[in-house]
Amino acid sequence: MHSDDFVWDTLGNRQFCSFKIKTKTQSFCRNEFNITGLCNRSSCPLANSQYATIKEEKGQCYLYMKTIERAAFPNRLWERVRLSKNYEKALEEIDENLIYWPRFIRHKCKQRFTKITQYLIRIRKLTLKRQRKLVPLSKKIERREKRREEKALIAAQLDNAIEKELLERLKKETYGDIYNFPIHAFDKALQQQEAESESDSDAEKNEEENEDSNKREFVEVDESDLSDFEDMDKLGASSEEEQKATSSEEEEEERSGQPKSKGKAPLKGLARRKRPYIEIEYEQETEPLSKSAAT
Repeated sequence: MHSDDFVWDTLGNRQFCSFKIKTKTQSFCRNEFNITGLCNRSSCPLANSQYATIKEEKGQCYLYMKTIERAAFPNRLWERVRLSKNYEKALEEIDENLIYWPRFIRHKCKQRFTKITQYLIRIRKLTLKRQRKLVPLSKKIERREKRREEKALIAAQLDNAIEKELLERLKKETYGDIYNFPIHAFDKALQQQEAESESDSDAEKNEEENEDSNKREFVEVDESDLSDFEDMDKLGASSEEEQKATSSEEEEEERSGQPKSKGKAPLKGLARRKRPYIEIEYEQETEPLSKSAAT
């Protein structure tokens, strides 16, 4: 134990330690075997001859133990024990291997093991989820591809200009019938012209339809239709005259007291519309008595 105190006095308090990181509040330790990450007497792996810690390698947890009996053999200084993946069994294994060790080291090993198992579970969950994959691109490749695109665009524009010029010369028949460029270019130009002509014709039709829809027209009526309307008016007038005549005849019969032998039966169902009464006066001429006596 005196050697452990001597090491801590030289490293922790007076001289320089390469694993120590000082801050305003406290000091931290970067040694991979440190059980807590703090720089103090109980947690320092260099100043404790009997020490234990938990480490994780490729998803598997291991218990590392150091004893004073192996201090003379640096290649066998740390003993490694593989822990079970089951959490409860792993805690039992830690208790069995550290049964006679200090309570502080046993408790800190269990605490470190729980933290490691928690972040392993989080890692498994994140790997199962979909994540974006960042693919690095070098600037040289980007510049090269950009230059190639610009050159290809210039070449395409030049080809289109040459093709248009040759087609115009073909239309003007500047070279006669001698042409060496492929036929599919000429066919393509013809198809474009047909498509343009069809679009122009469709546009003209639409314009004509719009103009026709806004126009006003006067339509002539046939004479036959007018004659039909006139006939209907005549029939209506004659029916009204007949009704008036029949009503006058009925009134005369009522006054004379002689009912008409052949008369029409009254209409059943709906009552007829009342008409105004018309008074008709009759004058009878009588011969004088002198003339009758002379005869």
